[in-house]
Amino acid sequence: MIRTEGITHLHLAVADMARSLDFYRNVFGMEELFREGPDLIFLRTPGADDTLTLNEDPSLRADVGDSGGIQHFGFRLVDKGDLDRAVEEVERWGGRLIRRGEHEPEHPFAYVADADGYVIEL
Repeated sequence: MIRTEGITHLHLAVADMARSLDFYRNVFGMEELFREGPDLIFLRTPGADDTLTLNEDPSLRADVGDSGGIQHFGFRLVDKGDLDRAVEEVERWGGRLIRRGEHEPEHPFAYVADADGYVIEL
């Protein structure tokens, strides 16, 4: 077994860096950590140790929104009562609602997509 500190980051190929940066900043409050050249931005959720990288490298254009077998990634809301507002923010910033439901009573969820089509579970 290899000992780790858990999953550290998710790397997304994106079609429009400014649009994606606006989406993840405004919907999830992610903050820019640093940039590596003009095509790669590292983001972090305030108070967390996660990292989301956005990559607008033209050579990856064919991969944008292609799941490569990954069905979705998730953000846990601090207050699950904020789900309606969270879906509204997703839509406000160019994303869309895919579906809503409950995994079990008292555990609501929503699957949404960002503007590139990446599926996010809330």
